Amino acid sequence: MPPLVRRYIKTSFAFLVVGLLLGGYLTVGEFLLGAYPPRLAITAHVHLLLVGFMLMMVMGVATWMFPRPAKEDTRYRPELAEAVYWVMTLSTALRAAAEVAAGWSSAPLLRVLVALGSLGQLLGAALFVINMWTRVRMPSVPPVK
Repeated sequence: MPPLVRRYIKTSFAFLVVGLLLGGYLTVGEFLLGAYPPRLAITAHVHLLLVGFMLMMVMGVATWMFPRPAKEDTRYRPELAEAVYWVMTLSTALRAAAEVAAGWSSAPLLRVLVALGSLGQLLGAALFVINMWTRVRMPSVPPVK
């Protein structure tokens, strides 16, 4: 398994753990302590699990399992795949942290950071699709004689 794929998968596990811990905190707060959590904290929980865990896992496995690009095909760029990993990881972490903080604070900067994290996730997903598009094909196999 290539190092980038391992990083995707391990990062997705980290987002899973953080998302579940946040969900546990919110559940205990609401159902045992009677303190309903802020909407943005719930949103952060969802983004950690759906984007951080699920989407990052899918991106890593797709990068690993899709057919390799042909030697002469320059459309798939490994350096872009690396950049996508960092854009998605940093954007998801920024968005989740800013959402949690914005749930308990009205600081306008936090809302800007949520928006920046969201736009970063959109950019990362778009770059992933652009880079992987040509790998969605049948692998080359020699003709049967």
